[in-house]
Amino acid sequence: MVELKTDTSIDAMREAGRIVAQALTAAREAAAVGVSLRDLDRAARTVLDEAAAGSPFLNYRPSWAPVPFPAVICTSVNDAIVHGIPDGYRLRDGDLVSVDCGAIRDGWVGDAAVSFTVGRARAEDVRLIRTAEDALDAGIAAAVVGNRIGDIAHAIGRVCRSAGYGIPDGFGGHGIGRTMHEDPGVPNEGRPGRGMPLRHGMVIAIEPMVIGGGTDDHYTANDGWTIRTSDGSRASHAEHTVAITDSGPRILTAL
Repeated sequence: MVELKTDTSIDAMREAGRIVAQALTAAREAAAVGVSLRDLDRAARTVLDEAAAGSPFLNYRPSWAPVPFPAVICTSVNDAIVHGIPDGYRLRDGDLVSVDCGAIRDGWVGDAAVSFTVGRARAEDVRLIRTAEDALDAGIAAAVVGNRIGDIAHAIGRVCRSAGYGIPDGFGGHGIGRTMHEDPGVPNEGRPGRGMPLRHGMVIAIEPMVIGGGTDDHYTANDGWTIRTSDGSRASHAEHTVAITDSGPRILTAL
């Protein structure tokens, strides 16, 4: 069931989204050669603590997870697509890092992700990251009243496929509000004009995930959380929480 949010509720979600943006900025600024992934988590956690915000990631355990998630951000490096656990791994020159973060403020949730390189960037990584960001922009542009979920999915998929990249099947965006994952699901590929109609008050997380090798294949690592590319190619992830309004899409997780 899809819950339509009031304008007041969307404003409240914007406050949660602003905290997410600040936490992502802190994690990105902390990232440097030799810095551990746990250090990035600490940087984001400090932002949440100072804002008196909770984390929807910490101790989250869906039915398929072997253990609760132990951090406030996901850190997915190089061939990791999503759900990477911040551990003692120290960043190396040229690493591609995707950071996903959520925040809970006054009972409302925000969720966003960003990808970036550490040290000297490889040209192919810059293109991969830009494609994920372009796909996110295309998905947001399609998130207008009168369109359908399939229009968002088609816009995302067209950008990714046109660049020659893979899209991991079974992963995509979602509704968001009082909890992190609500209806509707928002696929990263689909047919235009299909699916649920978009209405004022719907709030969704739009999150393209792009595989650089061109294959869609992936697997779950031994930690039970991290999703990796099957061919070892690098991946990129971009995400915003977006409210669908009569005046157009409103990004809630921007600074």
